[in-house]
Amino acid sequence: MLQVNTKQARFNMVEQQIRPWDVLNQQVLDLISELPRENFVPTDYRNLAFADINIPLAHDQEMMSPKLEGRLLQTLQLTPKDSVLEIGTGSGYLTALLAKSAKHVDSVDIYEDFVTEANSKLKALNINNISLQTGDGINGWNLSTRYDAIVLTGSVALLKSHFQEQLNEGGRLLAIVGKEPIMQVQLITRIAGNFYTESLFETQLPPLLGTPVENFVL
Repeated sequence: MLQVNTKQARFNMVEQQIRPWDVLNQQVLDLISELPRENFVPTDYRNLAFADINIPLAHDQEMMSPKLEGRLLQTLQLTPKDSVLEIGTGSGYLTALLAKSAKHVDSVDIYEDFVTEANSKLKALNINNISLQTGDGINGWNLSTRYDAIVLTGSVALLKSHFQEQLNEGGRLLAIVGKEPIMQVQLITRIAGNFYTESLFETQLPPLLGTPVENFVL
């Protein structure tokens, strides 16, 4: 793909997919316009880097559609002072967006190849305010550490309470909760020691490995 075509395709992605999906924060739009999404897409799907679809990854996982990535990033309202925990590194593209918007990102994935590949791509772009690790993040990660924002990049049937307990005052937790065919993006905010949950919209993503399913009721 020629550079001029890549720039035009990225522009079209922002203007035709992301902005119409109520992503209106100009800093978010500018960041997505500048960051080379195509660098994080598997080679076999490079020609679909800017398409309005979830792109297949290894291990039956998926790279979120551009508009979902933009909506999640806007919802988190990150600042340059924020610390972020990402559960599920995946392609590393959302990791890059988070890192460009915050002070530091801890990102963990259960698949070592995802972590290795993401690390290489992030370093190539000189994005260094990230700690990447391999592990089972869904069942607890850095539990003694609090964050300003936590995002789960796959779906969970049950959202464990330890995630919200890791939020700083004013912290935000974004998770896709439910099972097919009903999954909702939920925003949980910690205010004065209390937790407030808002259901934002419906979407579909594969479950994070290790997600509990017992006692789940639709």
